[in-house]
Amino acid sequence: MEAPHSALCVEEAEDTVKELRAALAEAGITLPSLGLDPVSLAREAPCPLVELGRCSVGTARRLAAVLR
Repeated sequence: MEAPHSALCVEEAEDTVKELRAALAEAGITLPSLGLDPVSLAREAPCPLVELGRCSVGTARRLAAVLR
Protein backbone atom coordinates (compact mmCIF):
# COMPACT_ATOMS: atom_id res chain seq x y z
CA MET A 1 0.00 0.00 0.00
CA GLU A 2 2.96 2.30 0.55
CA ALA A 3 3.99 2.48 -3.13
CA PRO A 4 0.70 3.96 -4.47
CA HIS A 5 0.67 6.54 -1.67
CA SER A 6 4.29 7.45 -2.41
CA ALA A 7 3.59 7.72 -6.14
CA LEU A 8 0.69 10.07 -5.42
CA CYS A 9 2.89 12.18 -3.13
CA VAL A 10 5.54 12.52 -5.84
CA GLU A 11 2.93 13.32 -8.50
CA GLU A 12 1.33 15.96 -6.26
CA ALA A 13 4.72 17.48 -5.55
CA GLU A 14 5.59 17.64 -9.26
CA ASP A 15 2.25 19.31 -10.02
CA THR A 16 2.84 21.81 -7.22
CA VAL A 17 6.28 22.71 -8.58
CA LYS A 18 4.76 23.30 -12.03
CA GLU A 19 2.04 25.48 -10.49
CA LEU A 20 4.57 27.48 -8.46
CA ARG A 21 6.87 27.90 -11.48
CA ALA A 22 3.94 29.23 -13.55
CA ALA A 23 2.81 31.63 -10.80
CA LEU A 24 6.34 32.95 -10.37
CA ALA A 25 6.68 33.38 -14.15
CA GLU A 26 3.49 35.48 -14.19
CA ALA A 27 5.17 37.74 -11.62
CA GLY A 28 8.33 37.91 -13.75
CA ILE A 29 10.35 35.72 -11.39
CA THR A 30 12.42 32.69 -12.32
CA LEU A 31 13.99 30.41 -9.75
CA PRO A 32 16.40 28.29 -11.85
CA SER A 33 16.87 25.64 -9.16
CA LEU A 34 13.16 25.19 -8.41
CA GLY A 35 12.36 21.49 -8.30
CA LEU A 36 11.99 18.46 -6.10
CA ASP A 37 14.69 17.78 -3.53
CA PRO A 38 16.45 14.61 -4.71
CA VAL A 39 17.38 13.51 -1.18
CA SER A 40 13.73 13.48 -0.11
CA LEU A 41 12.93 11.33 -3.16
CA ALA A 42 15.58 8.75 -2.26
CA ARG A 43 13.66 7.34 0.70
CA GLU A 44 11.95 3.97 0.41
CA ALA A 45 8.60 5.77 0.73
CA PRO A 46 9.30 9.23 -0.75
CA CYS A 47 7.67 12.28 0.75
CA PRO A 48 9.15 14.98 -1.49
CA LEU A 49 10.26 18.41 -0.40
CA VAL A 50 10.24 21.35 -2.80
CA GLU A 51 13.68 22.83 -3.32
CA LEU A 52 13.42 26.55 -4.02
CA GLY A 53 17.13 26.79 -4.69
CA ARG A 54 19.41 29.75 -4.94
CA CYS A 55 18.71 33.03 -6.69
CA SER A 56 20.26 36.43 -7.22
CA VAL A 57 19.70 39.32 -4.83
CA GLY A 58 17.57 41.02 -7.47
CA THR A 59 15.34 37.99 -7.81
CA ALA A 60 15.02 37.76 -4.03
CA ARG A 61 13.96 41.42 -3.93
CA ARG A 62 11.32 40.86 -6.64
CA LEU A 63 10.04 37.82 -4.79
CA ALA A 64 9.81 39.77 -1.52
CA ALA A 65 7.96 42.60 -3.30
CA VAL A 66 5.44 40.18 -4.82
CA LEU A 67 4.83 38.53 -1.45
CA ARG A 68 4.16 41.88 0.20
